[in-house]
Amino acid sequence: MNRQLIRSYILLVAVAILLFTVPVAFTLTKQLRDDTRQSVLREANTMALLLSNGTGASCEALTQVARAYGDVQATPTASCDPRLPEPAADEALTRATEKNEVTTDWGSDFVWGEHLKVTVPARGDAAVRIVYSTSDMTRRLWQIWGFRAGLAVIVLAAAAAIGAFAARRITRPLRQLNDMASKFSDGDLTARSPVTGPPETQTLARTLNQGAERLDTLIAAQRIFVADASHQLRTPLTALRLSLDNIADGVDDDFVREDVEQATAEVVRMSRLVNGLLVLARAEAKVAAAEPLPLMDLVRERLAVWRPAADERGVTIALRGSVDGRPSVLASPGHLDQMLDNVLSNALEVSPDGGTITVRVDPRGDVVGVSVLDEGPGMSDAEKSRAFDRFWRGQGLTGKSGSGLGLAVVRQLATDDGGTVALTDAPHGSGLCVTITLRAASHRGGG
Repeated sequence: MNRQLIRSYILLVAVAILLFTVPVAFTLTKQLRDDTRQSVLREANTMALLLSNGTGASCEALTQVARAYGDVQATPTASCDPRLPEPAADEALTRATEKNEVTTDWGSDFVWGEHLKVTVPARGDAAVRIVYSTSDMTRRLWQIWGFRAGLAVIVLAAAAAIGAFAARRITRPLRQLNDMASKFSDGDLTARSPVTGPPETQTLARTLNQGAERLDTLIAAQRIFVADASHQLRTPLTALRLSLDNIADGVDDDFVREDVEQATAEVVRMSRLVNGLLVLARAEAKVAAAEPLPLMDLVRERLAVWRPAADERGVTIALRGSVDGRPSVLASPGHLDQMLDNVLSNALEVSPDGGTITVRVDPRGDVVGVSVLDEGPGMSDAEKSRAFDRFWRGQGLTGKSGSGLGLAVVRQLATDDGGTVALTDAPHGSGLCVTITLRAASHRGGG
């Protein structure tokens, strides 16, 4: 916007210069042309009178004037210098001697040529022609136009400087609003914009600040609700599970024990569902701003947490690929941990006993991809299209089923951090590849 304002300002000044300076330059050029013509014409008429008088004094004066011009042509007469060369006959001399007409020849249709020729009739069958060099006129012409061109350049440069200053002052309130919006989109709900500038931007700033206040209040209320729900829902579920465990321990009837175990499994599934809903609610709240995080440290930490569970089933979790340096990604604290936990949990769920889960880190310029490949049954295209829907569940090889919120949470967290999640077939032909792509931090440390 600054550039557009500056260009508009310069264009306005250029049009003003064009409308006021160029006509003045043309007027001065015409005046120079007319003054020179009148001056040479007066001299030619004077020489014609001297030529017509034929007296000694007149002839002497004519000779001096001719020497001053250096190039004078006249029809010869007996009373004045008969040694002057007789000019070649042309239309101008013919019109002067026969029709008694004055002619002016500038030598060019564009401004003027190298010489100005003025031909005037004299008394009798005689005429005077003055050939005047226009070099001085050309030099003055360049002075007229050059001065105004230089002045125009200076004025345009000053206009550009003034326009840049004015544009920055005009757009400063908009930049402040944009800074507020950028901070707000990064999760800083305390960002506010100063109420400055013209009345329109002041009104906009007040409206945005009021909206930010209301949104901050709603987010705070959601935080309180999530905290209360976490306590109110988890506590009775935990108590119910303990009660079912106690009942199972004191029951000898196999049929009753089976019913209690089924009830316990449902309580466990409900607990997982509640935990998933709470995580999703926190993700949608987006209460934290993204910051640079050491990717490899987080990946190794989460792999270390999940390896004991994988070892129980003989599943190997391997970190592959070579990474130069220590890449950092922009993510909210805790988001990447939850994304990796959900993806690794799903991969372990579908992996066969003795299988391998491969984790790859792939820096690609401005983004960094983290891929988790399993050796499970994979997904069809129809299943991939629904995998991110809430409460959609696939069946793992272990016979268990998830809450249907894992990938939905992953996509929500990745989107909040400006990243993406993609599902593709594993390159070895069996299994699924989940790729989380996040923005790379501008600073990368060595190591």
